[in-house]
Amino acid sequence: MGNLGVYIQVPFCQTKCTYCNFHTGVVSPGRFAPYSAAVCREISHYRSLHESAGVTISSLDEAKARFVDTVYLGGGTPSLLQPELLAAMLQALRANFDCSFTEVTLEADPETIDGEKAAQWAAMGINRISFGTQSFIDEELKAAGRMHRREDIYRAVPILRAGGIRNISFDLIAGLPKQTSASWRQSLSEAIALGPEHISIYMMEIDESSRLGLEVLQSGSRYSAKDLPTEESMAEFYEQAQAELKAVGYLQYEISNWAKSGFESRHNLKYWRREPYLGFGAGAHSFCETQRWANRHDAAAYVNAISEGKSAIETVDAITPVLALEEEFFLGLRQLSGIDLGHIERDYGISLAEKVRELASRGMVEHHGDLLRLPAEKLSVSNEVIVELLRTVQVSA
Repeated sequence: MGNLGVYIQVPFCQTKCTYCNFHTGVVSPGRFAPYSAAVCREISHYRSLHESAGVTISSLDEAKARFVDTVYLGGGTPSLLQPELLAAMLQALRANFDCSFTEVTLEADPETIDGEKAAQWAAMGINRISFGTQSFIDEELKAAGRMHRREDIYRAVPILRAGGIRNISFDLIAGLPKQTSASWRQSLSEAIALGPEHISIYMMEIDESSRLGLEVLQSGSRYSAKDLPTEESMAEFYEQAQAELKAVGYLQYEISNWAKSGFESRHNLKYWRREPYLGFGAGAHSFCETQRWANRHDAAAYVNAISEGKSAIETVDAITPVLALEEEFFLGLRQLSGIDLGHIERDYGISLAEKVRELASRGMVEHHGDLLRLPAEKLSVSNEVIVELLRTVQVSA
């Protein structure tokens, strides 16, 4: 079991993207300071707040004994906050945990970057920027409701480098409205040319709770709903990204993530490896071996609860052995490194040998000793493999 990771949620944006289904909002900057103060208070009193909500203290004791070595400031757009508010939250962590930060990530949108911010971020210990690039095509960015444009990306990257940030990650979305094969190739090519240490490729998901998703369900035309690429096109975009990123030296280590050697996201790896992490802020999630829990999503309700000395935890779920096994498969097989089949069989008292041989004969998995993984070209059908493995377990039970 690894060291503890901490996620801090900042649920504020300048505008709501048409495809977004996250619990984020556009609010007055005057709400930023009270929110940061509430997060600091939650961090300072996390033990009593968690205990009052029914989180098992023994598991927290075990987690507390570990160092906090990764922090992820996500959102929303946390780069909107004044640097001193971000610094206060990091200082609260240092005051209440045994911290030795190796990776501190800040999610940032290109139009929010300036030289003073970048220097202050680096000075407070932020050493990785996850950049909401999404596309290098202005028409696609406009259709998606993004605030930035291509020129903002080119302006921001050298500012971050000059400010001392040596680890930059780009997000690209395959399947944006108005996206074509040619425009996807251009975005991919320009992203590679800028040389980020890490690139994430996300497949466009149409969620009915988003404005775009609702428009698609109603067969409307707003938000460029009629200009979405087909699923076949998105699959082609993904495969092209796999080939081109590999050709220029990026290692794919997870379904959606590529990195130069040594720049894999240490924090996100904790999620996929089922290592413990604590979440602070509205909508933040936590995990500690036998439980998962989550804070309420509404930022105002979160601030009110914490300010009154109450827990903001809304749900606490026990991790049963069956659920833990499902997570082992689902999270483990997302990674190119795969899962330790021997560990799975020993810890859960199951045998998967026959099913693994069958899947391997069909080219669905690769099996070397105790290592079980999906071939890179089969990552898009990971759910099918996981369902078959779980069905075998249910039958044997």
